[in-house]
Amino acid sequence: MRAQVAYPAAPDYARMMAVKFDLPKSCPHVAVVTIDRPEAANALDPPTLTQLAEAWRRIAADDDIRCAVLTGAGDSVFCAGMDMKRTIPAAQRFAKGERVDAEDFEGLRNVSTAMLAGFDLATPLVCAINGHARAGGFDMMLASELRVAVPQATFALEEVALGLYPTGNTTVLLTRQIGWADAHEIMLTARPIDAERALDIGLINRIVEPATLMDEALELAGAIAANAPLAVRATRAGVRELLALPLEQAYQRQEELGRPLRRTDDAVEAQRAFVERRKPLWKGR
Repeated sequence: MRAQVAYPAAPDYARMMAVKFDLPKSCPHVAVVTIDRPEAANALDPPTLTQLAEAWRRIAADDDIRCAVLTGAGDSVFCAGMDMKRTIPAAQRFAKGERVDAEDFEGLRNVSTAMLAGFDLATPLVCAINGHARAGGFDMMLASELRVAVPQATFALEEVALGLYPTGNTTVLLTRQIGWADAHEIMLTARPIDAERALDIGLINRIVEPATLMDEALELAGAIAANAPLAVRATRAGVRELLALPLEQAYQRQEELGRPLRRTDDAVEAQRAFVERRKPLWKGR
């Protein structure tokens, strides 16, 4: 059964939340996560990091959620990365062994999970990029499987310009997703690229107008969620596993991954639905 969002009853709590979590009735089995700090360029301060991590853990633990969508509030910035006024100073103090307050410590403790760096969401993720995706925002986008962006979106990884190493997803994933030269131009120049260039090098799937951004993202998420859930999860996981294997082992392993799915109730239901010319009713078993 789908879990329900449980928020404290304080009257202004919704205003205090930096991350919104929604299960839209119009798109079954899809969760929408929104970074809601438009006044701060949707930057990731410690509370936002903690709330993002909680959202990802919830999605990973709920089998009824078959796809997720991540976006930012407002019409200009998807996510500007780490909050330069709070998160970066706290991280620097912590790195020096200095004391940080409890809320900052909790946010820093959740950075890897919030950024989906080393944390397996186990569920396909679609990014609806409503504006600039910079630094940690760019980094978090790389953990998604599908990406749609508005024409005015830009993409940049700015760590080297700040004297930092990009320790999230970029040095691990970017050269696996786009060409070597394009990846290094982004990583080493710290210069932004526009949406057209991002589309051209395969960093995003498509460019859409702002008015249709969420409709397009939810359409993709809905298409994923409409498929057999065990097969979707296994395919997503398999692609990631096979990347690291030599070719011969990869072919052997994909057969090992595929064999159990042929015996599932969902596989039988798919065949029956095809014969009966109807949509299958997935059981997830």
